[in-house]
Amino acid sequence: MIGVLIYPDFQLLDAAGPIAAFEIAVRYAKVAPAIKVMAAEAGTVRSSSGAELLARGLRHDRAMRTLIVAGGEGVRAAAQCPRTQAFLKAAAKRGCRIASVCSGAYVLAEAGLLDGRRATTHWGRSRDFRMRYPQVRLESDRIFVRDGEVWTSAGISAGIDLALAIIAEDYSDAIARDVARQLVVAQRRAGGQSQFSSLVELQAPSGRFAALLSWMREHLGTPLTVEQLAEQAGMSTRHFARAFRNETGTTPSKAVERLRLEVARSRVQASGEAIELVAQATGFGDPERMRRAFIRAFGHPPQALRRAAKAA
Repeated sequence: MIGVLIYPDFQLLDAAGPIAAFEIAVRYAKVAPAIKVMAAEAGTVRSSSGAELLARGLRHDRAMRTLIVAGGEGVRAAAQCPRTQAFLKAAAKRGCRIASVCSGAYVLAEAGLLDGRRATTHWGRSRDFRMRYPQVRLESDRIFVRDGEVWTSAGISAGIDLALAIIAEDYSDAIARDVARQLVVAQRRAGGQSQFSSLVELQAPSGRFAALLSWMREHLGTPLTVEQLAEQAGMSTRHFARAFRNETGTTPSKAVERLRLEVARSRVQASGEAIELVAQATGFGDPERMRRAFIRAFGHPPQALRRAAKAA
């Protein structure tokens, strides 16, 4: 059985996307459908769009193997609901797989289920999430993250990617592919795929380093040392490194790698350009260095991402 936990002002697609994916999966797997929508209070639950879903109350059911928590505008109140928190903790203690879509990660984090774990959420909430839950190892540029039996995913449509990964594990890769085709999903995205543009994410509201970040992206083939970046920004090296981290939430060297990875991934997936040439053009230099960076960031080497893009 799969439980989908909702609450007032949940995001409709956060719940409906995984529900549709699992509905099709059980049809292909030829097993009886067992998908239950749940809420702290049984009855109709209004989404942020105004559309409503009928939910059963929170019941402890040992047949429930997976519990998915939707995100949405009402997530803060849901995260503070004692009944919801107790239900989540009890389900996790029983060994139930717990997953969240988008800002549903707040509910998991409030229950302590993400402490010390890798997790993700919608990129637009990543700064706030880090501040509220520093004990969580947030990976804000991931489509979805799995850490043991706890899964988290990025914004809205990424819930379908998470559902497809669970389907592949519970049924088979072949069924997951069939579900993706039925949903007319362009491709089954690996969890390590970036959910947003690094250039946009690194630009803080003040935009202090916006011009520098654009310049960095245009000069990825050069060394881009901290000293070189500080000079370009017209600042001392020490002041620059501190100000850059405060503004963007990451170090200059990590920002450079993120930009290199984004451009390199795009070139690898969109063309037949030799991997060696991509590594050289994006500043990695050594293809092996780029391969290791891809595995760290995306979970797959460049060749695997290229094959997946061609198969899509």
